[in-house]
Amino acid sequence: MLELNPTAPSAPAGDLIKDSSEATFMADVVEASQSVPVIVDFWAPWCGPCRQLTPAIEAAVTAAGGAVKLVKVNVDENQAIAQQLRVQSLPTVYAFWQGQPIDAFQGALPASEIKAFIDKAIEASGGEVGGGLSEALETAENMLEEGAAADAASIFAAVLGEDPQSAAAYGGLARTHLALDQIDEAAQVLLTAPEALSSAPEIEAARAQIELARQAADAGPVDELRAGLDADPDDLKARFDLAQALYAAGDAEEAVTQLLESFRRDREWNEGAAKAQLFTIFEALKANDPIVLNGRRKLSSMIFA
Repeated sequence: MLELNPTAPSAPAGDLIKDSSEATFMADVVEASQSVPVIVDFWAPWCGPCRQLTPAIEAAVTAAGGAVKLVKVNVDENQAIAQQLRVQSLPTVYAFWQGQPIDAFQGALPASEIKAFIDKAIEASGGEVGGGLSEALETAENMLEEGAAADAASIFAAVLGEDPQSAAAYGGLARTHLALDQIDEAAQVLLTAPEALSSAPEIEAARAQIELARQAADAGPVDELRAGLDADPDDLKARFDLAQALYAAGDAEEAVTQLLESFRRDREWNEGAAKAQLFTIFEALKANDPIVLNGRRKLSSMIFA
């Protein structure tokens, strides 16, 4: 499972987690806490317990799905803020709500106590504890769709830290690796998922996408494969290879069309390879994707004709 950065400077979820300074503290904490609780983590590069605590706080804040924010302050670079808040030892963590500190603790805490601290801050603001994981998953999916794969990976990993039985988080984390062209790492994520989740739709979808990504690495040029098929439309191997290349090039619809034509011509070719490839593509795409819906309908009409 992907680990969050233990050195503190990263901000895996955009402005949900950020570093602050004396110049931006007013906006990052005092003003921001008017609408959402802000956790302030005072740390330093030389502080051993900080390296343990900060990633745990990041995970808990990320899993809260936007109900709370985290601001990190390096005391070596921002001593005035630390002195004003009477930070005497590290790590020190404050919870701010509507511009005022409402709670604090010092030293490293176990994950359960960190979560309780954050839940208390959320409740103090009138927010509801619970449902954060589903919101975090939605946030991660949006980030992945927008191309922020590394940020999405941090959130999926944080969700798994809270819920090791989340098939959606395992599948999402695997897909972030695929988006980063890390096929082996994506496969390894699925290997770490509990056996009971192996048939979950999210896991099967990620597994299908991994298989298609491996095929894409060996796919030939679309133009050459299309020219070869035009020369001999009965060459089912050429048609199958073209379908793989089309999918690798991002044309799933045409890939499905070619596989359906291959199935129509000879459904038993290569031990039913066209049908198997169609099912792999259907599993990799969203169930309500028009390509899937139309493809399944056409395949069914052929099977039961």
